[in-house]
Amino acid sequence: MALIVQKYGGTSVGSIERIKNVAQRVARFKAQGHQVVVVVSAMTGETNRLIGLAKEIQSHPDPREMDVLVSTGEQVTIALLSMALMEMGLKAKSYTGAQVRILTDAAHTKARILSIDEENLRRDLNAGHVVVVAGFQGVDEKGNITTLGRGGSDTTGVALAAALKADECQIYTDVDGVYTTDPRIVPEARKLKTITFEEMLEMASLGSKVLQIRSVEFAGKYKVKLRVLSSFEEEGEGTLITFEEDAMEQPIISGIAFNRDEAKITVLGVPDRPGIAYAILGPVAEANIDVDMIIQNVGADGTTTDFTFTVHRNDFTKAMEILKKVQSAIGAREVKGDDKTAKVSLVGVGMRSHSGIASNMFKTLAAEGINSQMISTSEIKISVVIDEKYLELAVRVLHKAFNLEQAA
Repeated sequence: MALIVQKYGGTSVGSIERIKNVAQRVARFKAQGHQVVVVVSAMTGETNRLIGLAKEIQSHPDPREMDVLVSTGEQVTIALLSMALMEMGLKAKSYTGAQVRILTDAAHTKARILSIDEENLRRDLNAGHVVVVAGFQGVDEKGNITTLGRGGSDTTGVALAAALKADECQIYTDVDGVYTTDPRIVPEARKLKTITFEEMLEMASLGSKVLQIRSVEFAGKYKVKLRVLSSFEEEGEGTLITFEEDAMEQPIISGIAFNRDEAKITVLGVPDRPGIAYAILGPVAEANIDVDMIIQNVGADGTTTDFTFTVHRNDFTKAMEILKKVQSAIGAREVKGDDKTAKVSLVGVGMRSHSGIASNMFKTLAAEGINSQMISTSEIKISVVIDEKYLELAVRVLHKAFNLEQAA
């Protein structure tokens, strides 16, 4: 008998029929003698609907009240799935994040999990219940409802698997595994049987929507066995995220990730002195805005520098407003931005032992007239910021240039 945590996304529970299908799948695992914890998202489209309602009331909704509002989507799903399981003759019990006591910090709309009290879950599992938990949400020390940010249900699933020391965490979604890139852009994209934790972490951080980055971080930290599967297929092994790389089997490049939600900001002509990077990014960080790629170029006169960085497109306007306010204080000549950029990244542990990857990437993009505005590298990835209009072309030509359609 194994303890399995299963997570189902919004499309997997997007209708009553699909909720019943999930119940049938869970029942099969229960019939095999396994203990099952099910984490669910809100029904597809429900979170967006709730956000829309909030914005009809407030143009910039209060974060605390927004969390109270959007967390109700998962509450609907856990109740419906528990009812579906009961209708099949199974014992089931639903829990909100607060009822589990998923303790988070107080950063509304993007909270982080601090601890999980799994005692009640274990008691119900031992009593033969299927435990159904609302993803995406928790509670802070003062009892306020918090949410983990979009895609946070993945994080809930992996965090529960870690707390319960589950044998496996299965992430069910609308795709049947991790692909070399998005098949909607490159039909020749192939499903990967395995991908290393490092690669999956890079893919998630660089824009791959299959798994949320914090869920991958949890999996790596607590060595949670993680598998991505389709909730619409009865059979299939999906993609297993592994923790050991086999150099004989790993391709040079495992996949291409991309992110359409990039915005670029450049602070021109600031004094080239110690502390200038903090003077620029400090106010941005205080506004809880995450910064991604950073480039600093010293001017020809040797006394000034141009400082360029990227943020999520949703944070672009706010970041620009902040920098305009501090422009004179930091001595900047100008602050300008572009919210029509995108990021494309090659990911693969094979880069460590192969040269020429970057030059091949740049040559391929240049042949299509695509300019690399910013470049960032690590041991296992190369990222470039490009004009958004070239994104799909860049992904297609790079996928072909690195023969990813032949990936295992």
